[in-house]
Amino acid sequence: MVDVHNQKTRSYNMSQIKGKNTKPEIVVRKFLFANGFRFRLHSKKLPGKPDIVLPKYKMAIFINGCFWHGHEGCRYFVVPQTRTEWWINKIVQNRQTDSENYTKLTALGWKVITIFECKLKKEFREVTLNELITNIY
Repeated sequence: MVDVHNQKTRSYNMSQIKGKNTKPEIVVRKFLFANGFRFRLHSKKLPGKPDIVLPKYKMAIFINGCFWHGHEGCRYFVVPQTRTEWWINKIVQNRQTDSENYTKLTALGWKVITIFECKLKKEFREVTLNELITNIY
């Protein structure tokens, strides 16, 4: 199958995808701050550079995009019809890297929480954020 965009348009679209300070990440940060939690962002000292680090609770929080991390059973995870094999390899590699980083963090005594972007949509947000608070304590 042929890409619906030309190379220049596709390149521009891909360049606009952020890795830090995404909307789902900001939702979680605002919630935590409003509830009295203080945190660090993207700590280079920890494996995988967690999106949010709560040093006091020794907790690392990853906020993952459903597409980029292959969230199974999620409507936001659809394998592209162009360059399918490349995308599948990319997503499998992302999952493997995630797993390795979680294992390293756990071995260092850190608690690891992963929140997928779909769980921060309006209909699930309140439940997801309240579960996060429960998991911190």
